[in-house]
Amino acid sequence: MDDDDLFRESLGLNLAEEGYEVVDFPSGDSALNYLLNEEAADAILLDWRMPGLDGLAVLRRLREARLETPVIFLTMLSDEIYEEAALKWGAVDFIDKSRRLPIILQRLKIITEGAKPTAVPGGTDADGGAAGFKRGPLELRDDINRAFWNDHQIDLTLTEFAIVRFLATQAGGDVSYRQIYDIVHGKDFVAGYGTDGFRANVRSFIKRIRKKFRDVDDGFDRIENYPGFGYRWRDEEGETTSGVYGAG
Repeated sequence: MDDDDLFRESLGLNLAEEGYEVVDFPSGDSALNYLLNEEAADAILLDWRMPGLDGLAVLRRLREARLETPVIFLTMLSDEIYEEAALKWGAVDFIDKSRRLPIILQRLKIITEGAKPTAVPGGTDADGGAAGFKRGPLELRDDINRAFWNDHQIDLTLTEFAIVRFLATQAGGDVSYRQIYDIVHGKDFVAGYGTDGFRANVRSFIKRIRKKFRDVDDGFDRIENYPGFGYRWRDEEGETTSGVYGAG
């Protein structure tokens, strides 16, 4: 839903070409009326600034009505205060509207196809319950794509969650810039200038992830840089993974 008719039409056509069935709305009120009274959607792309109800108000109404459809904010508002508010109310991702279409499609695909970030073998318990992952103070809930550090929720986007999960499951091992970037954009996707132009993008992701962990623990230092290669997740001495556990 977006009040920019041209953007809404263009994005809708592109999504339709990729096989998505698209229903679009010019305002928060019209979208909310549809979502609360019609068939459920697989995912919702939501702008922030719209006439009438803004994007956050729509998200809050959906969650108050216990409608848990995954919501991705697609907006020009890049200030972290907006992202934090969206994640607090249950949005799964927050994307700058100026990002290229392949990036938007990749993130939408992760959600609509139910892909889990770098799954660990045995990703459900014996009863088919949703799985999670624990390593020291870190807990990752795959069923809701949420991360916790010492029982404090870390408001990661879906992409950041995928990166943290990959690093944590490879704890002690070196993970390359290329491996991290492939998680975000799909294997062998290249961006930036030169053959290693994607590294700046990865550094930006890691910087934001570290900041979010340090917001709840100013001593957080588990993501180490391996100069010229990538990163690694560092365990404290004697710390091990609890592996996969059943949440249901």
